[in-house]
Amino acid sequence: MSIRAAGSSISPVARATIAPVDESLALEAADLSLTHGLAMADSLVYATARRFGATLVTGGADFQGLADAVVVR
Repeated sequence: MSIRAAGSSISPVARATIAPVDESLALEAADLSLTHGLAMADSLVYATARRFGATLVTGGADFQGLADAVVVR
């Protein structure tokens, strides 16, 4: 891989937002996990997207039918 290709791979990561998992996010994720039967890691991802007002785009079928989640195949 060339340096240019490596740089273009890293560039989107550098623009990413790092979201801290605080107590309120963890509690929301736990509630979503229980309510929707999501694994805890999935519920953390979903709760984080909701907190930021983002639409979650995923290949995970577990998110099918959830508000603000788009499942792609």
